[in-house]
Amino acid sequence: MTDTHEFRTVALRAREASHALALATREAKDRALHAMADALGARAAEVLAANATDVERARATGTPANIVDRLTLDDARLAAMAQGLRDVAGLPDPVGEVVRGSTLANGLELRQVRVPFGVVGMVYEARPNVTADAAGICLKSGNAVLLRGSSSARSSNAAVVEVLRDAVASAGLPADAVQLVPGESHDSVKVLMRARGLVDVLIPRGGAGLIRSVVEESTVPVIETGTGNCHVYVDAAADLDRALAIVLNSKTHRTSVCNAAESLLVHEDVAGEFLPRVVEALQSAGVTIHGDPVFADFDGVEPATDEDHAAEYLSLDISARVVGSLDEAVEHIRRFSTGHSDAIVTEDQRAARRFVATVDSAAVLVNASTRFTDGGEFGFGAEIGISTQKLHARGPMGLPEMTSTKYVVTGDGHVR
Repeated sequence: MTDTHEFRTVALRAREASHALALATREAKDRALHAMADALGARAAEVLAANATDVERARATGTPANIVDRLTLDDARLAAMAQGLRDVAGLPDPVGEVVRGSTLANGLELRQVRVPFGVVGMVYEARPNVTADAAGICLKSGNAVLLRGSSSARSSNAAVVEVLRDAVASAGLPADAVQLVPGESHDSVKVLMRARGLVDVLIPRGGAGLIRSVVEESTVPVIETGTGNCHVYVDAAADLDRALAIVLNSKTHRTSVCNAAESLLVHEDVAGEFLPRVVEALQSAGVTIHGDPVFADFDGVEPATDEDHAAEYLSLDISARVVGSLDEAVEHIRRFSTGHSDAIVTEDQRAARRFVATVDSAAVLVNASTRFTDGGEFGFGAEIGISTQKLHARGPMGLPEMTSTKYVVTGDGHVR
């Protein structure tokens, strides 16, 4: 069982570090971010060695291939982690930004400014790149971070955090801005979820079970990230060459991520021409299609159930259905989408506008792959997660989403 005294000690150190970060200049934070990026490159061998231990253990215990893929680091992924930190350093500092301001009728000057949350807790599964992304975004936005990755990535996360802490300290900021939550059992997650007053906000990032558990059990305020049952709808007015490229990219570019397409909808007016092409292309790419009766007429297509249409496969699988209208496509999406990313392919601007207006997801894409729903692709730098809730943060969460605000009221001896 996790020692709550040990956790409290770590959390209090994070609180002290957050006080220093709140006063840090952009120059100091950017210097630390570049030091973190450089250190990942300079110490790549020890990070990759630790990751190899995790990957070997995962394979030995029969971990599914898509989870092993999320867990695995290589030179390219480590370089991408470092570049993500550099990208964050190149972004404007959100702390102190004036969201709005005015001079009231009585002469009081009113400003709403961005401020850090303070201490951010992260609970996430498998992907050790999240360790660097979360540390970098939290540091730039003035927050200390407590990281609780999955036990499957414990060696990788420990190595990455050690590298990042040393780099932060070398740049003159407190190493305790980046810490792992002590303990490896689920009890450590529960202690983090109950740390109201020590932790200001908690962000879960992973599968549906993890997110549901954190949202339902946490006493710490939660920013909910979501699973991705993402749809591509090929409209009656679609350019079918363009549609084929978008479907293939959305599904096969990388299957183990939340912005990969899991569901395909095709308007009946183009089904006769498009289905043979898309079925052949998907099957040639190794994708198993779970289709309605129209799709199931093709060899190798498996009959789809409601569970198939609702699934976030994170694998080379996709559900597929022919619909009679755009409105029928929207109704299907409303029923099965997780509100992450849904796309339409069409040359009809009225259809595109109607789709955008009626599909209530964090990202709605027109003639573009669902794979673009990403903080880096949006120009936010490395994201800390993709929120599917409807509070202050929705979609890819970059630096502004990692801040709260305070009101600064300046008077000249005003009394009420």
